[in-house]
Amino acid sequence: MTLHNKKFITTENKHGLSSNKTIFQYFQEGTTITGTYKGGEIREGFVVGKQVAENRIELLFQSITKNGELKAGASKGVISLSDDGKLLLNFDWNWLNGDQSGGTSSYVELTA
Repeated sequence: MTLHNKKFITTENKHGLSSNKTIFQYFQEGTTITGTYKGGEIREGFVVGKQVAENRIELLFQSITKNGELKAGASKGVISLSDDGKLLLNFDWNWLNGDQSGGTSSYVELTA
């Protein structure tokens, strides 16, 4: 499963900043993953990571919020398919700055 040129929207995010107004776009070349995200509380965000198995990824992410706060974190995720063929992402993550708390989040692929 590849994330190349795929867009996702948040469906659940406990203790995080992204919401159903945040759009993520990923690009993938081989096992290298990059991406951007924005919307909701996020002014700009960037992702870099790697695919470590057919259905597992590890990402580092950083953003600036609409309030001007810089945030950075790390996540480990699982890629799966929904019944209607859309990619799903489920993450366990933690902040690398601030209170260094963490949470879980889920995303679904946006299709035209």
